[in-house]
Amino acid sequence: MNFASDNGAGVAPEIMRAIVDAAKVNTPAYGADDWTARAQASLSEIFERHVAAFLLSTGTAANALALGAVTRGWNGIFCHEEAHIQDDECGAPELFAAGAKLVGMPGEAGKITPQVLRETLARYPAGLAKSVQPGALSLSQASEAGTVYTPREILALSDIAHSSSCAVHMDGARFANALAAIGCSPAELTWRAGIDVLSLGATKDGALACEAVIFFDPVEGADFEFQRKRGGHTLSKGRFLGAQMEAWLNNGLWLDLARRANAAAQRLSRGLEACADVRLIWPTQVNEVFVALPSALLPPLRVAGARFYAWSSRAIAPGNEPRPGEAFIRLVCSFETSEAEIDQFLAIVGANCRQKQPAI
Repeated sequence: MNFASDNGAGVAPEIMRAIVDAAKVNTPAYGADDWTARAQASLSEIFERHVAAFLLSTGTAANALALGAVTRGWNGIFCHEEAHIQDDECGAPELFAAGAKLVGMPGEAGKITPQVLRETLARYPAGLAKSVQPGALSLSQASEAGTVYTPREILALSDIAHSSSCAVHMDGARFANALAAIGCSPAELTWRAGIDVLSLGATKDGALACEAVIFFDPVEGADFEFQRKRGGHTLSKGRFLGAQMEAWLNNGLWLDLARRANAAAQRLSRGLEACADVRLIWPTQVNEVFVALPSALLPPLRVAGARFYAWSSRAIAPGNEPRPGEAFIRLVCSFETSEAEIDQFLAIVGANCRQKQPAI
């Protein structure tokens, strides 16, 4: 019962076979291979326009280098106060953006609102030398609360950011999960809604280690090849990144894997909601479930082998915070989460909690 992280999941068989096949040949290095070329062509096809796409091996590199490409050292990068770039990347975005300042904003359920964005940008007026200058807005899709931005919500935020001369970046570590949940096209969830650059994550969704930085205006990515190399993230055997990305995208595998993970989370969420002593902190929209449950439940779950993280957040709606005697935990499903391990987890919870009575 491993619900600690989708990073802990294995590699999808289709992707592993592609890696093995790529290992059988000697081909040009540093991404000048056929696998990478086909992957880049597939990304342009999927996003319905010619894009400049660059493959990397980590999400931190993708985010940090992408933000470094669209900002300068005296810029502010605006994000949710609990965004991954703010809390979980060890200062890499500031380093690779030459010292650009991350400016965190509050927002329930991990999402930024237009009002908060306007108010925050107003504190950093263009031309005022004593403050950082607006440089970029970064949106997490899905958010750190497992919630998603709709295309309309993204467009509203992008319009505000662009009016202040900010580029708009999307941290898409779980982009496939968000896309599967919303059901729109990749284009509708990105450039048609105002996104300028996307960090597209495959690693959490079945790849071994593969991410892409995608510039929807190739001109904006003209120098990224040098930035990636200078940052130490140009893989010599780049065909192994290309092979992963090509296989991930082939025949819609990336969305099939995301749907599996999302469906597993929905099964888990429905089962937990049936318990009177368990509360969802946020709605389950992708492959993450955030719940408050009796603290007394943690020992029997851990003894039975369940793995998960205790959680904390400032993005909880007032009145829904964990109460005395409750534990707040995060449960993450992956493409390989089985019904059996979900049902085992729910059986332990059910044996130690009151069940909700059906409505009469």
